[in-house]
Amino acid sequence: MAQITVAGLSTVYPNGVRAVDGLDLTVADGEFFALLGPSGCGKTTLLRTIAGLEQATSGSVAIGPRDVTMVEPGKRNVAMVFQDYALFPHMTVQENIAYPMRVRKQPKATQKEVAERTAQSLSLGALLERRPGQLSGGQQQRVALARAVAIDADVLLLDEPLSNLDARLRLEARTFLKRLQRELGVTTVFVTHDQAEALALADRIAVMESGRIRQLGSPREVFSRPTDTFVANFIGSTPMNLLDGVIEGGHVLVAGARLPSPLDLEDGTKVVVGVRPEYLAMEEGVGITGTVSIVENLGVGSLVTVECPDGTLVGATVREQHEPAVGASVTFVPERGRLLLYSKETGAILGQ
Repeated sequence: MAQITVAGLSTVYPNGVRAVDGLDLTVADGEFFALLGPSGCGKTTLLRTIAGLEQATSGSVAIGPRDVTMVEPGKRNVAMVFQDYALFPHMTVQENIAYPMRVRKQPKATQKEVAERTAQSLSLGALLERRPGQLSGGQQQRVALARAVAIDADVLLLDEPLSNLDARLRLEARTFLKRLQRELGVTTVFVTHDQAEALALADRIAVMESGRIRQLGSPREVFSRPTDTFVANFIGSTPMNLLDGVIEGGHVLVAGARLPSPLDLEDGTKVVVGVRPEYLAMEEGVGITGTVSIVENLGVGSLVTVECPDGTLVGATVREQHEPAVGASVTFVPERGRLLLYSKETGAILGQ
């Protein structure tokens, strides 16, 4: 079993910065797990601590039944793929893949056999004699993955492995990485600041900020029901609408509209109303009315921004060829059950 258990983990730097702050986390055996968050949130520090490349100030890390908190990196049976791939430029592809086995003093025949077999499985068989400088970004990424996979590690750690690829290669690499992880069944933790990448790849996501986990859940849970306004604002290719509102007579007054409240709250309660642009339909009904100010083409559809009578800006996505003209008056009706209410004071979701 290669379950990862992190308990009470804190990393405090000499300048007083708490990179990781009393964090508890369990990653299940065979799970594809994402650490997601903005730069400086502590996700890479946590990943490097699991790998043994950084020492925590307090707390523990276990892989399976074994406490590895004080175990050196080479004895944790963990493989890591770095953001810049960290390939040796003077070595061939085969030598790069075989290097971890060479460090472990495995027989040369075994090194060669495993390197060739792993390379073939990742479509690198014809490139074994090339050096990294002769490879594309996508090929270098596969070599780095092959090197990690070849040692049959208990845990695979990925530090922003797709960030150096262009948009097209990144999409191809996502599909490849998902399939590879499923075939290997290896417990995998990857760090990313790209929420689309996390939503597409992960079984579960931990959204981090300031060394703490703000939400832990499946991609669907994190996207459709963010636990607070930070997560709501961070997740989604189009930002969630977060609008000031107030409760009155079983309704919420927001952006000049009077919408049925999804929660039974006391009159006068100030809230933040959250609704994703994808969950607003442009149609007749009880909704938010405003004047179209901006139409942004998203390819298969458009993001339409309207200005409401009170000056509030609200965005909604509409299908291709259904875009209203700038200056038109339109109404956005929230899909049933998609309106979320957050505390004005704390930013936490209400009715959890």
